[in-house]
Amino acid sequence: MIELSLIGIGTGNPQHLTLQAVAALNACDLILIPHKGAGKDDLAGLRQQICAQVIQAPGPRIVEFALPVRDPAIQDYTARVDHWHDAIAEVWIKTIRDHCPGGKVRVGFLVWGDPSLYDSTMRIAERLKATQDITLEVIPGVTSIQALTAAHAIPLNEIGAPFTVTTGRQLRDNGWPESADTLVIMLDGECSFQAIDPTGVDIWWSAYAGMENQISLSGPLAAVAEQIIQTRAQARADHGWIMDIYLLRKS
Repeated sequence: MIELSLIGIGTGNPQHLTLQAVAALNACDLILIPHKGAGKDDLAGLRQQICAQVIQAPGPRIVEFALPVRDPAIQDYTARVDHWHDAIAEVWIKTIRDHCPGGKVRVGFLVWGDPSLYDSTMRIAERLKATQDITLEVIPGVTSIQALTAAHAIPLNEIGAPFTVTTGRQLRDNGWPESADTLVIMLDGECSFQAIDPTGVDIWWSAYAGMENQISLSGPLAAVAEQIIQTRAQARADHGWIMDIYLLRKS
């Protein structure tokens, strides 16, 4: 029997952990931390730091594992992601078996932000439930959207108005959706705001939102777009990785 706990840890700031998240981490027998390879060691290191700060001795065993990469040979995006998730699920169960070969065990995964929002950890866990005796617990966490609006001290929506949360890919391919005048753009590695008409659009952008090295820029999109592009490139070069998010609003 495997009790799987998916624990939202916010944006990397240990102070973003809820009391529920801290209790769940301390209740685990094994915590698995993905390692994304050279240049992205900071992501595993941040998870290790969070564990070191909030877990009491003796604490669970903490094991890092190599995260599979997506197969670039698979052209279809959805098929490529499905294949990748299958590979991750196989690595999960092998790592659990290697370090907890028998009996009842509680295994924890630290999930950036909240497990419900543009994160596939729950989908991967469902693959395991289909073939293993597994129960699933999800601990909600602070989202990067909350960290973004807090960083800029702005409300997420206009009075009584809707907003849309979408991805950079969707913005590039389909343009501004008609559902709202406020957009939150996540998972954008290409500064996709360049694909829209900047006239009358304001942007609030943050990288490493909520962390000590947070960077925030805002203003009319036409005026600050190039500064954001250059700042983002420099931050990624400095740290080897970047997590950023931004809000667009038609004025």
